[in-house]
Amino acid sequence: MLILSRRAGDAIVIDGGIRIVVLASDRRGVRLGIEAPPHVSIVREEIVTQIADENRRANVGAEAAALVGGVAAKTS
Repeated sequence: MLILSRRAGDAIVIDGGIRIVVLASDRRGVRLGIEAPPHVSIVREEIVTQIADENRRANVGAEAAALVGGVAAKTS
């Protein structure tokens, strides 16, 4: 992990096409602006985690339903 100190107005560039600018910082946190090409998806980490958890739960539910459906088919 690279750790940098930046002030409001300072920026960093990632991979030549993603620019992150410090807009402001105070006791509550830091406000960042992110500029990226249209093909680059920018998503907050907590959203990615939430979607992955929901997908995992849905997959487990589908597997359980398939098992129950398979048992019901064999007993008929």
